[in-house]
Amino acid sequence: MDAPQVTFVVFDGFQPLDLVGPHEVFGHAGYRCRIVAPRAGLVRSRSALPVHAEYGVGDVDPAGVDTLVVVGGAGVDEARRDRALVEWVAAAGAGARRVASVCSGVLLLAAAGLLAGRRVTTHWRRRDQLTAEHPELTVDCDPIFIRDGRFWTSAGVTAGMDLALALVEEDFGRDRAHAVAQELVMFLRRPGSQSQFSVPLWSAQPSSDPIRLAVDAVHAAPGDRHGVEELAARAGLSPRHLQRRFTAELGVPPAAYVERVRVEAARRALAEGDDPVDAIARRYGFGTAETLRRAFHRHVGVPPSDYRDRFRSTKEYA
Repeated sequence: MDAPQVTFVVFDGFQPLDLVGPHEVFGHAGYRCRIVAPRAGLVRSRSALPVHAEYGVGDVDPAGVDTLVVVGGAGVDEARRDRALVEWVAAAGAGARRVASVCSGVLLLAAAGLLAGRRVTTHWRRRDQLTAEHPELTVDCDPIFIRDGRFWTSAGVTAGMDLALALVEEDFGRDRAHAVAQELVMFLRRPGSQSQFSVPLWSAQPSSDPIRLAVDAVHAAPGDRHGVEELAARAGLSPRHLQRRFTAELGVPPAAYVERVRVEAARRALAEGDDPVDAIARRYGFGTAETLRRAFHRHVGVPPSDYRDRFRSTKEYA
């Protein structure tokens, strides 16, 4: 199979990692990549890093786009008021084999009318805006990426690389995606269902479908019962077999993995919301605030209340 072409859409004020990360993944996999902007020439990123766009929207036939990737960044709010850009994205997306967005790039896809009725994700800081401005969408900002038919949307910055790896795996199989991940020192196949705040860089990834099913169940609902018996039922294995294979594939036993995922979910809740610590403890399977406090000390090194004070932020991002 010849390498498909990936067409990236950028604009002034784009987030550079939304472009560079996926571009590196596709480039290492052998894809042909091109960058399209409202006008050909120099495009300044959100951090002032200049990027040269080889093409303007008037230079590229939208009917020839295979995979369309729209990046995000603070400049997307201005970009989606560019009528020529929005119309080109709409035309390209209508016929493309696949359409994807990174971070707040989903706002440009939505403005182009491509996502009506779809389930989508974006950076969690853009959730309220996307929900309010596009009630025709089902917005779920927990996963790092979501596929709905031929439309793929992802969370902020590095999640775009996970999405790109998933597209490589879809086109060429796991072996090529694995080779790219090794070259870029990435963990292969963070599941799309994984929480934006539950990044298991502390573990390996499952190498078999039964264990992947168990892991996905934990990330999908950290507060549910996830004892060995429940996970074994998910995986279609006996409890003893599940315990042995889980530990071999992920490097930690099931109970330790579940606790770590719950801590990451609680970290998100503490940083993002105002719910009391005891309510967060119950929601994510700790039962009591004291149990959560002990788990936090083991994995984070500070009490939940200190973590909230230290890491809560109201800064705009995407």
